[in-house]
Amino acid sequence: MWTGILSDQIIGPFELPDGLNGEVYLDFLQNHLPSLLEDVSLNIYREMWFQQDGCPAHYARSVREYLDEEFPGRWIGRSGPISWPGRSPDLNPLDFFYWGAVKEKVYLKAIESEFELRQRIAEAAEFVNNGRFARKIARSLLKRCRVCIAAEGKHFEHLL
Repeated sequence: MWTGILSDQIIGPFELPDGLNGEVYLDFLQNHLPSLLEDVSLNIYREMWFQQDGCPAHYARSVREYLDEEFPGRWIGRSGPISWPGRSPDLNPLDFFYWGAVKEKVYLKAIESEFELRQRIAEAAEFVNNGRFARKIARSLLKRCRVCIAAEGKHFEHLL
């Protein structure tokens, strides 16, 4: 599942196929991400940063080359122009907030089928995708970055 955050908007989720590898992820970036971002103004798109975690599919040479072309100097990830600390979910809004909130809604009761699972994910994502949550995420991220800097990059979640 791929999801993004842009300003006060949550983009996605988009279901990626099983067996994610560099080729499949590159296909997503080239052929599906543009339609997810079609409502983003050109001015915002030109200034937008792309961040991804260290998943092996994200690290494929073809993926990094594509990101270098599409987001020159404006992407964050393993071997990108801006490195992102490995195993740092405390600084990733999707990890410290979004996925937890979605999982909480999805798993309130037992799931009977794959169809029901997909339906619940879509409903939970829609519930979480409102300006109030996105503004809360942005404030929390700024605070987390400040606390991380104050802790000199060491473990800091207990300081929040």
